[in-house]
Amino acid sequence: MQPWPGTEEEALAVQDSLRSRVVHSAGPEAPTTVAGLDVAYAEGDDRLAAAVVVLRVADLTVVDTAVVRGRPAFPYVPGLFAFREVPALLEALGRLTVPPEVLICDGHGLAHPRRFGLAAHLGVLTDLPAFGVGKTRLVGHWDPVGEQRGARSPLVDAGETVGAVLRTQAGVKPVFVSVGHRIGLDRACALTLALAPRFRLPETTRAADRACRDLLR
Repeated sequence: MQPWPGTEEEALAVQDSLRSRVVHSAGPEAPTTVAGLDVAYAEGDDRLAAAVVVLRVADLTVVDTAVVRGRPAFPYVPGLFAFREVPALLEALGRLTVPPEVLICDGHGLAHPRRFGLAAHLGVLTDLPAFGVGKTRLVGHWDPVGEQRGARSPLVDAGETVGAVLRTQAGVKPVFVSVGHRIGLDRACALTLALAPRFRLPETTRAADRACRDLLR
């Protein structure tokens, strides 16, 4: 990586440069390992904990976990949130002993005001297939989603499809899936469903959320 940006102007320039390196492809057909990535923040101060948890797709068992403590690497600026978290997440990724084939972020990829959210940022820097599964939308609008599991509707922003609004459980609020790097939307949605057999959020997100919150306790 280049030296980490210290100003909004520098971060925007880095974002523009990295965005040009995003690869649009279908992605792996049947990955055996996937990683969930999440960051939790301490209440009342600027500490954070970053976690990466690797799961085996076949049975959703955890095969590796890495967590790090740190502090945000950049001020809060809308559209540049990834710059706060990426260094800690990269450090955690570097501590893994089981390499994941796909990264799944608690956030967004293409569904971002500048089309370069956390999943795209991490995907480009690691050159691993990466996508985001967000609990809430960041940009875009969509038509109503069917109530059955697996129903989806295109997430559209400024006339461009930037993701999918996906129902992972019948009658439960949908999630927002958007690709980041080296994986297509159909495979990202299929993998999200495979990783969410019982709950709204995929097991990758749930496991990473627990790991980083446990570290802050």
